[in-house]
Amino acid sequence: MHDIVIHVLGMAGLLALVSFLPPLAARFQLPFTVLLAAVGVALGAVIQTFAGMPGGGPFRDFVNSLAELDVSSEVLLHIFLPILLFETALAVDVRRLFDDIAPILLMAVVAVFVCTFAVGYALNLFTSMGLVACLLLGAIVASTDPAAVIGIFRDLGAPRRLTTLVEGESLLNDAAAIALFTLLLGMLTRKTDGGAMAATLEFLRDFVGGVVTGYICGRVVCMLVEPVRNQPMAEITLTVAQTYLVYVVAEHYVEASGVVAVVTSALVIGSVGRTRISPTTWGGLEHVWQQLGFWANSLIFLLTAILVPRLLAQAGLEEVGLVLVVTVAAFAARGLVLFGLLPLFSWAGLSQQVSHAYKTVMLWGGLRGAVSLTLALAVTENGRVPERVQSFIAVLVTGFVFFTLFVNGATLRSLIHLLKLDRLNPVERAMRNRALALSMENIRDRVSAVARTYEVDAAVTDVMLARYADRLQAIDRQRLKDPPLRDEDRVTIGLAILVNREEELYYAHFSEGVVSRAVMDLLAGRSGRLLDAVKTQGRNGYRAFEEPFIAFSPWMRGAAWLQRRFGIHAPLARRLSMRFEVLVAVRTVLRELLPFTRDRLARLLGEDVACELEGMLIGRLGIVEQALSALKLQYPDYATVLQGRYVGRAALRLEHADYRAMRAESIISQEVLSDLERELEGRRRALERLPQLDVRFDVGELIGRVPLFVGLPEERIAAFATLLHPRLALPGETIVRLGDRGDAMFFIASGAVEVLVPNLAEPVKLGTGDFFGEMALLTRQRRNADVRAMGYCQLLVLDEKDFRRLVQKDANLRTHFQAVAEARRQQPAQPVPAET
Repeated sequence: MHDIVIHVLGMAGLLALVSFLPPLAARFQLPFTVLLAAVGVALGAVIQTFAGMPGGGPFRDFVNSLAELDVSSEVLLHIFLPILLFETALAVDVRRLFDDIAPILLMAVVAVFVCTFAVGYALNLFTSMGLVACLLLGAIVASTDPAAVIGIFRDLGAPRRLTTLVEGESLLNDAAAIALFTLLLGMLTRKTDGGAMAATLEFLRDFVGGVVTGYICGRVVCMLVEPVRNQPMAEITLTVAQTYLVYVVAEHYVEASGVVAVVTSALVIGSVGRTRISPTTWGGLEHVWQQLGFWANSLIFLLTAILVPRLLAQAGLEEVGLVLVVTVAAFAARGLVLFGLLPLFSWAGLSQQVSHAYKTVMLWGGLRGAVSLTLALAVTENGRVPERVQSFIAVLVTGFVFFTLFVNGATLRSLIHLLKLDRLNPVERAMRNRALALSMENIRDRVSAVARTYEVDAAVTDVMLARYADRLQAIDRQRLKDPPLRDEDRVTIGLAILVNREEELYYAHFSEGVVSRAVMDLLAGRSGRLLDAVKTQGRNGYRAFEEPFIAFSPWMRGAAWLQRRFGIHAPLARRLSMRFEVLVAVRTVLRELLPFTRDRLARLLGEDVACELEGMLIGRLGIVEQALSALKLQYPDYATVLQGRYVGRAALRLEHADYRAMRAESIISQEVLSDLERELEGRRRALERLPQLDVRFDVGELIGRVPLFVGLPEERIAAFATLLHPRLALPGETIVRLGDRGDAMFFIASGAVEVLVPNLAEPVKLGTGDFFGEMALLTRQRRNADVRAMGYCQLLVLDEKDFRRLVQKDANLRTHFQAVAEARRQQPAQPVPAET
């Protein structure tokens, strides 16, 4: 049989076999990875027994094809491993990952080193093998495999935080273990020299180089996906291609860790790419990667497990004893980190406390899998490694991996049940019963409506409704046994629901094309921080969060400073444009949350809690409305443009849906649909561009707003225009500070300010046409009050030097300034209007 046919038969047969294993694993309540390993070993035994025997037929050819498959570690590392790593990292919730980044890094990096040295020195005590070879084995077995553990967690409904800790650890410790393995293998084969410091520096270089390479490649992909937006096949293909490209670039050009680079790029795409890749593609992309990950994990496990009978053929009692040494040392090292070092992080305030039950499951759930077997295979294929060392590593790694799979993996489900981690806590149980009761009521009403629509006999309908009534009564009886929820718990639960619902609504508006990508990025990050505030501080965190968000960021103030100091308008225009769109999006979603709170949350959490939640939403809405009104008053024309942009996006979405419906009904052909979609795409891109906000000022026009200058001859106004400099003050910005040297005075062309005079109960308010700051110039003294903008204020600034030149030439103007200053000194509580 031809070689290519051999390979096709072998791989196709393995995939067909794999397709039957998930239902078998579910039926026997075994982790899928454990069943894969068992089937792989069985296949290996079959191959050892029947391969090469005479005869024909599909089965004999299949066995021979597996025996002739040249599966090397290079194939596994370069073809299957990048896919497996990318799929795992893509599914990780980056926000939750960073919530527990300290314990995850401890387990992913420090634990790898502790395990490596614990196993290495323990083996060195019991064997004559060199220390480097023993340390190399320790690095190989330091990498944990999350596949079996996460599958059990999902089946049993284990706590989300426990799943995140295990996922994050196993995702990052693959990178650390492989980087350490590469370093030690180089030392063993004399490719590298140097002491511990040189080895540490090389490890850090590989790790940091991989992070930087992966981050850059991930961001580049997020930019490159723009030209192929709304082309699902192209977008998904780009992510597949970049997975291999980033691995090769990191390994062979940057000489860094390709594993770290792949993981980092996947985390970037998973967090940033959701708003770069078209919403319709994102769901399909996740499904494609889940399928690719399933194939990669299954094949890499089967192909390595097939080799187990051959690798263990020479194993004896001594090797069994050494496997026990590795097992004890590896789990002792893991226990030391979990129960010894991890509490120090909590004590130092670097992470939230991890319960003993969580740590016990993490200890026993430290299964080893495909990565360890692949690295052991790489050692056996390296001609520079002595055969004695090859056999030593292959046997012990294989024995340890299968011990963790068949002992730890098979009993992990029972351990989780014993520790009651598969049970809901009292608050979760009470919420479950409340939600279930609400669901039963809704379903009962809908069943009744369906029965009426289809004219089902009343007797049949009554039987069905009675079943739901019985279930509802059982739930009510259970609710009576539940301890009552504290008001604080109900409020916190409601706030968490609102924040999650708020983020979902933002993504819904984004998928409909109403919210732009840049705004979605900002709002998604904001929702994550708001949820963190709710988790840590409850209602106080929720209430305190919105005002800082509405306040101006350092970037906004920096843009305002550039505009004020150097006349650079573009950064401020972009920031104000973004602010406008963010405020509109937040206002829209908050209004949608109000009926959700009155209806759904009131029935779930009670009217009292719903009223409090509604009050918080109204408070936030008021802050947003105030900020939006101030911006609209300052830029009414821009507000009109932006609102038209929102409506235009929604209209394009409706158009596209209508065209698709007409194509489905064969009213238009595919060619017509393609032409219409091209036209829509052009209009969508035009709408996607953020409209420019003109913040440049016409000094002459602003001078005309100040009553002091009204009626002056044009030549005088032109002269003033050369002396006055325009400036935009942001709401809440302090324009003048108490105690500063007076270096300018200010005319208010539009807006209002408040003068905070010491020992004065109420601030003095000045509006359009007023001026301030003249007193310090006239008296040559320090400022005697703070002056703060109440909204967006367009100011005209007159520098001290120009002020003195101006009042020297114009006695009437000097007299006016002195009169106003004197009146303000005598009656500071009342603002003095400027004279014309």
